Amino acid sequence: MGRKIPRVMLILAILGFIYMLAPIVVVVMAGLTAGEFLTFPPQGLSLRWVVAFLQSESYLSAFFFSFRLALMTMIVSTILGTAAALFLSRTNMIGRGAMRAFFLSPVVLPGVVVGFALFAFYISTGIGLSRTIWGLWIGHILYSTPYVIGTVGAALAAYDVSLEEAARSLGASPWRAFRKVTLPNISQGIQAGSIFAFIVSFGQFEVSLFLSSPNSEPLPIAMYNSLRYQFDPSAAAAGIFAITLVIASVLLTNRLVNIRRLLDRRQ
Repeated sequence: MGRKIPRVMLILAILGFIYMLAPIVVVVMAGLTAGEFLTFPPQGLSLRWVVAFLQSESYLSAFFFSFRLALMTMIVSTILGTAAALFLSRTNMIGRGAMRAFFLSPVVLPGVVVGFALFAFYISTGIGLSRTIWGLWIGHILYSTPYVIGTVGAALAAYDVSLEEAARSLGASPWRAFRKVTLPNISQGIQAGSIFAFIVSFGQFEVSLFLSSPNSEPLPIAMYNSLRYQFDPSAAAAGIFAITLVIASVLLTNRLVNIRRLLDRRQ
């Protein structure tokens, strides 16, 4: 931490952050415009479109549906991702690297590919999950679980297995040793992974585009459909609330999880 960062690298980092954050600023300012159309720079500042979002039944229902869907996805993804990370960290079977790549493949593949593949699978097999909330839920779980695997895997890489073995040698059962020793040591990775899964699910567009039904639209799909037929700033106002929720989730992650310490322990 005491090493000085070269000025060129510092300038490039600042420019990179500005480039990545500029679209967020544009969305926020466009949602606070006083004009009638979605334009930037805004034609004055007003909360009229924020109020319109709060009074819109379609937007509010989509927002709360996305929140419930992300919460359900977070719970299941955390359980599956933690179990998969534990398996990958403790197995010595041949092909463990290939299996890990398989588990993480939904992150590598574009969301459009994952969404279309699931939609084609539902249609071709006739299992009745196409355009249903259950099929959409499965798609979100599939896309969010790798983030939990990554964060929990990072925590397990820094975990000393001999602590659990010591608890076992003192008479603790496998479950008790895991609950009392292993789980507290990897809890930060689990918490970070669960919040990442929530954020990914809440903002997921590509998978939802193929799998959502007209009666259960997540917020990104509702915003997309609104921009297809009308060009008022209400979609940008909806984006302000989505951005606020994501920022709150990131701040909560920073509050609960010391990411820097987690990375230092891994090294």
